[in-house]
Amino acid sequence: MKKTKSRIYVCHTFYHVYVALLKEMKIVRQTPANQYQKADIALSSISTDFERLGERLEKTGIFHKVFALDEKREDFFPELAKYRKNYSNILKHMINRIIFTKKLARCEIPYLQVIDFAAYKDIYVFCDSDPIGYYLNYKHIYYHAVEDGLDCLKNLDDAYVANHGHFRLKTYLSRQNLIFIMNGWGKYCIDMEINDRSVVPTDCPRFVEEPRKPLELALTPEQKKLMIQAFIENAEHLMEQLKPAHEGEEFACFLTEPHPVDVEARKKVCLDVIAQYCKGYRVLIKPHPRDTIDYEVLCPDAVVLRGRFPVEVLNFFEGLRIKRAVSIVTTALNNMDFVEEKINLGASFWDAYEDPEKHAYNKKAGLAMADK
Repeated sequence: MKKTKSRIYVCHTFYHVYVALLKEMKIVRQTPANQYQKADIALSSISTDFERLGERLEKTGIFHKVFALDEKREDFFPELAKYRKNYSNILKHMINRIIFTKKLARCEIPYLQVIDFAAYKDIYVFCDSDPIGYYLNYKHIYYHAVEDGLDCLKNLDDAYVANHGHFRLKTYLSRQNLIFIMNGWGKYCIDMEINDRSVVPTDCPRFVEEPRKPLELALTPEQKKLMIQAFIENAEHLMEQLKPAHEGEEFACFLTEPHPVDVEARKKVCLDVIAQYCKGYRVLIKPHPRDTIDYEVLCPDAVVLRGRFPVEVLNFFEGLRIKRAVSIVTTALNNMDFVEEKINLGASFWDAYEDPEKHAYNKKAGLAMADK
């Protein structure tokens, strides 16, 4: 089939859209205006409510078309459940997995065929473990995988963690397109784009290093304005929140996580972090886009940064300075240029709040822990 369209980015989170914009803006800078062809972007609702982001993206004019993609989780199709049961018999398990791989892709057809993926010269898929990865491999359509979050594979490379038993056999079957494994192991995955190869404890021959920071630093003033317009509903109000109330006042910011899953445990994590690491500062809380706790109720004296946006966007606000920022495993912390002191507590911080086995993903797969 003739490739009539340029590129499309398939995004599942706000951060995915942020990276897609960085990548597209690089192409704009490097391509003569008379040769540049706009890309499309698809916002999948499978794990994120993008609210009005699609409308704002359309207003910026960065993309040719903004699609809403209605991927469905596997449990949306109850007929698939019997193929996901665990069996001690590896042969029976793999036969069921082969069947599941094809059936899931076929079930997704009515929801994903709204986009003619075969017409694109390049397809960039963030988090190809979602059904889009199964679908593209089933349709024999080549694509580029992109890491889910900044350096996220150092804490959890699910390709290894979910397949560490008989890994070589499973990756062989994936490359034959009999089953599907994410992060560079699918037959039709051309490569897997990551930020920093040195921090990833796993290996895949399709890993390609594409650092994010140079893409940010190369943005033009106009591109920075477009970034803010795309993600921030009311930039003036946000900047008012970030102004000191009096001379000498300094801020400490806590970046929350959607973990632990237990809400009460997550509340206690927040309160303990603020008490231990934010004492003496005016407290800012930047909720994770998937964290639904009402932090204005939990911490009435804190300034809660409203709006769901990647924290990296704050890099593009002139004059913003924060004295200290604290996170558990949020790698975005390392990319906050306006922060003087950065404290990343590491996944082991959660040991006091939940069973360590619940978040020791790499350890269970025999891999080194990123924060050790």
